[in-house]
Amino acid sequence: MNIGIVCYPTFGGSGVVATELGKGLAKKGHKIHFITYSQPTRLDFFNENLFYHEVDLRNYPLFQYPPYELALASKMVDVVKYEKLDLLHVHYAIPHASAAFMAKQILKTQGISVPVVTTLHGTDITLVGKDPSYEPVVTFSINESDGITAVSDDLRKDTFAHFDIKKDITVIPNFIDLKRFQKLKKDHFKKAICPNDEKLVVHTSNFRKVKRVDDVVKVFVEILKKKEAKLLMVGDGPERINMESLCRQLGACDHIRFLGKLEAVEEVLSVADLFLMPSEKESFGLAALEAMACEVPVVSSNAGGIPELNKDGYSGYICNIGDVETMAAKSLHILDDDNLSRFKTNALNRAKEFNISEILPMYEEEYEKILKGMKA
Repeated sequence: MNIGIVCYPTFGGSGVVATELGKGLAKKGHKIHFITYSQPTRLDFFNENLFYHEVDLRNYPLFQYPPYELALASKMVDVVKYEKLDLLHVHYAIPHASAAFMAKQILKTQGISVPVVTTLHGTDITLVGKDPSYEPVVTFSINESDGITAVSDDLRKDTFAHFDIKKDITVIPNFIDLKRFQKLKKDHFKKAICPNDEKLVVHTSNFRKVKRVDDVVKVFVEILKKKEAKLLMVGDGPERINMESLCRQLGACDHIRFLGKLEAVEEVLSVADLFLMPSEKESFGLAALEAMACEVPVVSSNAGGIPELNKDGYSGYICNIGDVETMAAKSLHILDDDNLSRFKTNALNRAKEFNISEILPMYEEEYEKILKGMKA
């Protein structure tokens, strides 16, 4: 198949999943054309079946903000026509689904029919999409898609609950490339961070309020009261400065290190003993899956789709949102030397169920179903 993929080219979950999906499909022989405003962060290797088309975004004095949606629709039209695409797959409803609808209508006037698959990732539905400023466009664009997928059953239910969606939504979970995300031999790094064999706790996120990063720090401080440990905070965002201040208030700065954004996060995860994800909203929990693939058990909240990934009592523990005391107790149970090895093994076994080789065929099946429907 000849497929166009539209996504955000950033570190965010939707962009990462879209890019890894495209790379995986290219390895299987499909021609993949990425259409976005800059080269995706994870598009980091050469393959004869991978192509990148940059959206030409020009600003004029008339516009207070560059009209990205119009430029994106025009670029989709151009790529579909001249690369003879079979299908467009857009990730994240805003503004990609609406731009795809516009492109599809333009192409129709030129005698070209191209189906559109929209994948819903989370905040495009649970946060941004519910805003009255966007809801009518989001609803219309999703309903006009030829195929709709969501990354968890919880997100599927949430979409039906808050939008008047007339079509079915197929659940295709997020995935992991176990060839990239695996436990690496980084003993020297562990020794540098934990010179006295302390347990190493890790959190990665974009440091927004919805991630409840303050709970990460509070849980860790409770762990410290009973066990020698270190905490690595990976990522950046609006809450980082507040978290640095909280560390000072709680007297934990000597045990916590902020690393900022890292591309090779698997190197940090390879030496971790526990991953904390206390999010208030989480459509799937891709960061937790990356940790599990590196043999790191997870203590998480019960938000959104996380319970569909993290099996309580097996790969880690599920706790109520904001329940710092229980999260700390469960963390200490996992970090006990009598339990840690078992939880690490279970985390990896759970991650294997989401290996990209298991999930790619689901997308291929979805594409083929839609293309057959177009011909019928």
